[in-house]
Amino acid sequence: MQFDVVIIGSGLGGLLCGNILSNEGYNVCIIEKNHKLGGSLQTFGRKGCIFNTGLNYTESLDDGQVLNQYFRYFGLLDKLPLRKLDEDGFDVINFRDGKYKLAMEHDKYRDTLLQYFPKEKNGLTKYLEQIRGICHSISLYTFSEKPFNIFENKALGIGAAEFIRSMISDPRLQNVIAGNNLLYAGHEKKTPLFVHALINNSFIESAWRIADGSHQLVKLLADKITGNGGTILRNAKAEKFIIENDRIKSVVLANGEQVEGNYFICNTHPAQLLSMTDSPKIRNRFSYRISTLEDTIGMFTTYLVFKKNTFPYFNYNFYHYNQDSVWIAGDYDLSKWPQCYGLLPTATSKSDYYAESASLITYMQYSELETWENTFTGNRGEDYIRFKNEKATLLLNALERQFPGITSCVETWYTSTPLTWRDYTGTRSGSAYGILKDYNKPLETMVLPRTKIPNLLLTGQNTNVHGILGVTIGSVVTCGEIIDIQQLMKKIRSA
Repeated sequence: MQFDVVIIGSGLGGLLCGNILSNEGYNVCIIEKNHKLGGSLQTFGRKGCIFNTGLNYTESLDDGQVLNQYFRYFGLLDKLPLRKLDEDGFDVINFRDGKYKLAMEHDKYRDTLLQYFPKEKNGLTKYLEQIRGICHSISLYTFSEKPFNIFENKALGIGAAEFIRSMISDPRLQNVIAGNNLLYAGHEKKTPLFVHALINNSFIESAWRIADGSHQLVKLLADKITGNGGTILRNAKAEKFIIENDRIKSVVLANGEQVEGNYFICNTHPAQLLSMTDSPKIRNRFSYRISTLEDTIGMFTTYLVFKKNTFPYFNYNFYHYNQDSVWIAGDYDLSKWPQCYGLLPTATSKSDYYAESASLITYMQYSELETWENTFTGNRGEDYIRFKNEKATLLLNALERQFPGITSCVETWYTSTPLTWRDYTGTRSGSAYGILKDYNKPLETMVLPRTKIPNLLLTGQNTNVHGILGVTIGSVVTCGEIIDIQQLMKKIRSA
């Protein structure tokens, strides 16, 4: 089999690259090691309920906003059942002594927080101006004709926590502003302001759920690729690159079949490249850097199925902290687990009043799972099941303290750990968001799409920035190494 472009991995970055390039007339092939497509966009069904594994809510989909324009280009906007979250508080940040709403739209966000912190008007105004300015300095955020160069953005070398403290004097408000940092596994001593600003600003613009599951996004993108004449190979594990004249000629699959291409795009962790090629173009220095990069922490999730018509649906996300600091990813304390959690109800078309299901999410270090490291999902033994049940019970007990009676509404529950993520998404160590970006060494921890092998490119959450918006922008950057990015941006602007 021979193609213009071979894409390894069907996560969001791979599917978006496949869409862009097949739209431009390239013969595209996507290779996926699992039967299900989508990476962290995958869903699963239990007891008639759909559960999202990664994409629980998304951002900036109002008219004129950044993801709205990209979705128009991809032909998604009028085909997805979108539900806008509560404009007065799309996220609620809860501490042991009080809760705080994060509202949509910049002025409303500020004015809502001023009800709790009336002395912080100047600080909040400056904070919002700064994060909006950071986003607007990204050419692919504003669709300007300026060339994209992520390293020109000074926010890469500034710490998010440090920046918030420089804007806001009240310690509680500092933590409220960063209170939804489960969205990026915020690390107090490492997370760059760039990551925080891109995510926070975009959600402040508007926040949405996809009703009835994120798999609909996967299906629409996959159908568009095959409709453009592309090929998608499922249950096909890419194992080795064949190099000829310093370029990749083909990729060898686990069944021995070879897939040839002019270009290859990897939507996998860059470390996977190290085991797939011995090309001298991949230098020892690059190999060492990639193999030693730290990944973000993983997640433990309890998926709740509610008894029919027992627990009210709420149109926001609830983040709870058992301590004053929300920067837990870098300060993980097993003796206090769970230090925090997020409760995210699932939007369905069946009811606006009662919740059918919800995801209950918290951090989990991969080191807790080393006993079962060499096992695969479904075959880890009774000890693993017991471990998960004990963790789920602790998490549900913590939830019950904030929502008295909620556990009596739960019909049943299911769990996943970072090992589950590792097996189904190919993410090293079950990391939730791939490589951990570090403002202390931005050049080392930011991975760009171009590699030393001329026809090998990278995409996905490990390049540039994670999240649906970050990966979308990253896919445009990756495809810009093959096609004229300025012409592509014109098409996106006019979509």
